[in-house]
Amino acid sequence: MLDGYTHRDRIIKAALKLAETRGWRDLSLGEIAAEAQIPLIEFRKEFQSKAQILAAFVRAVDLAVLEKFPAPGPDAARDRLFDVLLTRFEVMQPYKLAIRRISEDATPGEALQQFRPALKSQYWMLAAAGLSGEGGTGLVRVQGLLGIYGRVFRVWIDDDDLGLAKTMAALDKRLRRGESIMHGFERFRDGAESLLRGFGVRRKRKAEPQPESSPAAESGIPPAAPVQTA
Repeated sequence: MLDGYTHRDRIIKAALKLAETRGWRDLSLGEIAAEAQIPLIEFRKEFQSKAQILAAFVRAVDLAVLEKFPAPGPDAARDRLFDVLLTRFEVMQPYKLAIRRISEDATPGEALQQFRPALKSQYWMLAAAGLSGEGGTGLVRVQGLLGIYGRVFRVWIDDDDLGLAKTMAALDKRLRRGESIMHGFERFRDGAESLLRGFGVRRKRKAEPQPESSPAAESGIPPAAPVQTA
């Protein structure tokens, strides 16, 4: 990841290096361009803000994880998600000091701009685990996984163990809780859909036209017997 062969990679690496050593809040685009040894005009073609650099880093991490999971494995869904997200933290491990400094220094505006890239990222993490992020249920999965990832991220950022023991424990705990919540949501969804389908059938039956009753029937007089002919 970030092999430095492209302008984008060189810019991202330079930004992370300066963030680690000098901080993020007051770091200018010109300083990043100088560190990357890229002319400003070429820098401008790639990025227009530090928030865009962060989003590009998130995408680079996505690609590095997806490269390791070309197809979903045979394990249970929760176990596959555990492997995918743990791999994500391992991919980011060399940049942890820079990421920690950025998370401390980023402005609220920059943090808000990372929301959409973060949602897209978790969509692809679900895909790597063989789970769909489409439709209403998929959206709940993506948002729920982003919440899990955000909580475990705060553990990972302070986890100095090379084996990431605290991160693994937190990830397992959060995924188990999320799985339980998701099963509850799916049961609620299935029940609601059944109820709506049944309601729709009842409304259809109620709306069907009834045969017109005869005046005799309305008056309560029984119909006359048929006349028999010889």
